[in-house]
Amino acid sequence: MQDALLERLRTAVGSANVLTGVELSPYVVDGRTPEAAVFPGSLEEVAMVIGLAAESDVPVVPWGGGTAASVGTPAARAALVLGLRRLARLVEHEPGDLTATVEAGMTIAALQAVLRGRGQWLSLDPADAERATLGGVLSADASGPRRHLYGTARDLLIGVTVVTADAAVVKGGGKVVKNVAGYDLPKLFIGSYGTLGVIVEATLKLRPVPEDERLVALRFARLKDAAAAVRALLASDLIPNAVELLDATAATALVAGVAGDAPGLGKTLAGAPPATPPPTGALLVVGFDGLPEQVEWQCAELARLAAPHGGRDAAPLASEAWPRLAAAARAAFPVATAMMAFDVLPTQVAELMEQGAGVARARGLQTAWAAHAGVGAVSAALFTDGEPREPGPVAAVLGEWREMARAGGGHAALEWAPLAVKSQVQVWDDLGAAGRIMQRIKAQLDPKGILNPGRFVAGI
Repeated sequence: MQDALLERLRTAVGSANVLTGVELSPYVVDGRTPEAAVFPGSLEEVAMVIGLAAESDVPVVPWGGGTAASVGTPAARAALVLGLRRLARLVEHEPGDLTATVEAGMTIAALQAVLRGRGQWLSLDPADAERATLGGVLSADASGPRRHLYGTARDLLIGVTVVTADAAVVKGGGKVVKNVAGYDLPKLFIGSYGTLGVIVEATLKLRPVPEDERLVALRFARLKDAAAAVRALLASDLIPNAVELLDATAATALVAGVAGDAPGLGKTLAGAPPATPPPTGALLVVGFDGLPEQVEWQCAELARLAAPHGGRDAAPLASEAWPRLAAAARAAFPVATAMMAFDVLPTQVAELMEQGAGVARARGLQTAWAAHAGVGAVSAALFTDGEPREPGPVAAVLGEWREMARAGGGHAALEWAPLAVKSQVQVWDDLGAAGRIMQRIKAQLDPKGILNPGRFVAGI
């Protein structure tokens, strides 16, 4: 990077907020070290940094907590990391309207702590809430188990303030829930991975904190039996806020972790043994919230519905299980060799998990699977002892997994893998016409390709 640009960046945000050299090690992705990392402290400084980078034709990578930094095609060249950690305020909270305006660098955990202290909460529960920032969660469209009832970021966003590639400040939406005039431009930036603009501030819909909330786990001898119980649950009058299906590997890690934090895990609704998963089979974890009487009845009714399908040992899980659920597959191994995410029909979840595990076993690889079973979002971790000497077997498994998803009309994305594997496996599916539309939008909003270029779908 030119010394002149670095000096201008230091003048814009302060020397202490510009990192270079060895200080950049936390921001190395896929072996690529950025030119510098800059941390603006205001909306105006964000616009100034982007403007300076655009003048010098230096790519900009927006950075929240870094939890999704490994997602994407390897960057073609070094870039300027634009970190938002200094923009971490709750700007405005309107309890009567159930809305809040928040700066993008505030972590989800910090936001929830403030809101829950006031009797409200944001119904988003992504993994790594202690690190994940609001801007990063919106940009990655990240969510967790409670999406089953409460939806994703698209359902909660009311308004947004974004800095575009030409350093223009754009505000879309408003600060009230009933905002229906014109195009819903804020949602354009949801899940765009920072390729269309840098989210600096967002206004969101909130909910009152429920009086009671519980997680119930049931054991099944086979995944397909658990899937049958899921179908019965979804066809019933119950209103779960989470429906999670875990294979034996992911379930063992979840229960062991929660039991370690909460030794009293063992008692079940009926006084049976703890919900320890069998060496094969599955664990179905279902959440309910609302009035205590409602929650109590739904938990008991769930056990009754699951029993004909082989569900047994219905057991409450400690509240510590909630954040673990969002990353259940990844947490099953010390370090996953690769991670892949799938979107399939809910009816195909169990089959994908069983067949995918079989494909990996045939090549001597271990797997862990977890799914938001009611919406068809599946996560798989692939593991091999030590660093794989040859990326071929890992790439072959990932390729077969992708074809399995496509065969059922779904799609897959490679969330994490070593660079050697990424060189053999596409990170994103080919979206056809949808991808071409996205390329045209990118060309309109970022014609010079400044914002996180080449890392997202269709090379945008």
